Amino acid sequence: MPEVAEDIRRAIEPAQLRQLLGCFPTGVAVITTCAPDGTPAGLTCNSFSSVSLDPPLVLFSLRNASRLLPAFQAANGFVINILSEQQDALSGRFASSRIEDKFDGVAWRAGQLGMPLIDDCLASFECRVHAAHEAGDHTIFIGEVRHLSAGVPDQALVFYKGAYMMLAESLRKLVVEGRLGDADIDEAYRTLYGTLLRLASERATEAELDAVHQAADAIEAHPDDAPLKERIASASAFFASIAAAGHNEALTLMAQTMTSVLRERMTHVLSVRPRPDLFPLRRKVAHNLRQRDPEGAAAALDELITQLRKG
Repeated sequence: MPEVAEDIRRAIEPAQLRQLLGCFPTGVAVITTCAPDGTPAGLTCNSFSSVSLDPPLVLFSLRNASRLLPAFQAANGFVINILSEQQDALSGRFASSRIEDKFDGVAWRAGQLGMPLIDDCLASFECRVHAAHEAGDHTIFIGEVRHLSAGVPDQALVFYKGAYMMLAESLRKLVVEGRLGDADIDEAYRTLYGTLLRLASERATEAELDAVHQAADAIEAHPDDAPLKERIASASAFFASIAAAGHNEALTLMAQTMTSVLRERMTHVLSVRPRPDLFPLRRKVAHNLRQRDPEGAAAALDELITQLRKG
C-alpha cells in the first residue's frame, strides 16, 4: 500500500494542482502578528477558512519556506484582515518578497490583543493561537477568535484562477459594452503571445510542444454545428498551451486575463462560425514553435490575427 500511495503522489503535478485549486474562488486576507521584538509582521493569504463556531476557530496555512514562519511560531496570536476589492494594491504589497517594510505607509492600529489591525478592511478577527500543525510543505495555524470587528461596507477582493476577480469583472464589462476595440485587442495578442512564443521556443518541453499541436487538432475536430461552449474552450486551450510552454508565471497571469476577454467576445460580441481558413495558420504557429523558430512562430501568429479580422 505505501508504494501505491507514493505512485499516486508522484502522478500529481504541482503546476496542475495549483491550476485546478484556482478553480475555487477564495477571499484574500492579510494575516498580521508581532515579531518577538514587537515589530509588526504580515503577509497576504487566501488559505483563510472557518473551522468551528463553538468554540470560534479559524485557520490559515503558511509555507514552511516563508521567512515569516518563525515570527508566527513565536507569537501567541494573529489577526485575519479581510481585504476589500479596493485593496488589491495592499494584497500585492504584503505578497511581495521585494518590500522589506510591508507596513511603511500602511494605515493600521494595534488591536485589543496588541497585534496590527489594518484600516479599511471588510472585517478583522483577532485570534489567540489554538494549535499549529505541520502538514506537508505548510504549517496550519488554528486560532481562537477573541475579538472581531466589521469594517467598510464594500465588496470582497476575490482570487480566482490566478487573478483578482475584480479585474476580470472590469474587463468583462469593458468587452460587453464594446469599449475594447479590435485594434487594441489585436495589438495585445501580438505583443503578449509573440513574447510567449519566443520564450516557448527556448523553454518548452517536447510534451508542451505536443500540447500546442493537440490544441490545434481539437479546434479542427469540431463539427460545423459544435456548441459555442466547446468552441470557446478549444480556442482558449490553444492560447493556454502557448502560455504554459513559455514558463513565465507573470505572463501566464496576463494570458489568463486575455482568455477572459476572448471568452466574453466570443459569447457577446463576435459572430462565431467555422473558420477552416484559419487551420493552416494555427498549424504554422505550432510547426514553427516545434522548429524552435521564434520569429517564424510570431510571424505566423500575426498572420492568424490578420486573417481572423478579414473574416
